[in-house]
Amino acid sequence: MQSRGSSQKPRELRRRVVVPARLRHGAAWTDACILNISTRGLMIHTGRQITKGTRVEVRRGNHVIIARVMWRDGGRAGLRAEDRVPVEEIVTLGQSPILQLTAGPVERRKHPRIQERSRLRGRAMEFGAVIAIGACLAVAGLNMVQAAFALPFEMVSAALGN
Repeated sequence: MQSRGSSQKPRELRRRVVVPARLRHGAAWTDACILNISTRGLMIHTGRQITKGTRVEVRRGNHVIIARVMWRDGGRAGLRAEDRVPVEEIVTLGQSPILQLTAGPVERRKHPRIQERSRLRGRAMEFGAVIAIGACLAVAGLNMVQAAFALPFEMVSAALGN
């Protein structure tokens, strides 16, 4: 254990947790997991490559934590928050007093995406494409049948003298 100088403040106790969150680094979002948390920072695990000194945004529910990466070791990174972190609110968010064995869905957007309209629009486009392909195949089949019967009809017409 390292000896700390008398000028440094004692390290704040961290609360060990496993809390899913979203991490924004630059313009991209990715999944992250908060492994420990205190009022001044947190340790996360993420698959995204983030470098020391980078500013990131961590979202958990309606809480947004703006922080700077202080260290990185593999998939883990230590973050120092710009503002005080509401530890209890973040940890207890979405938990009930009864032990939950499965995690509920994590809403990643402020306003949920309206999926029904997109799904109906996609179905309509698919239906239109199937109708267009069917019409093209019907016209091509009609042309083939007409071409196949054109010569015999000409021979019958010539034989009848029309």
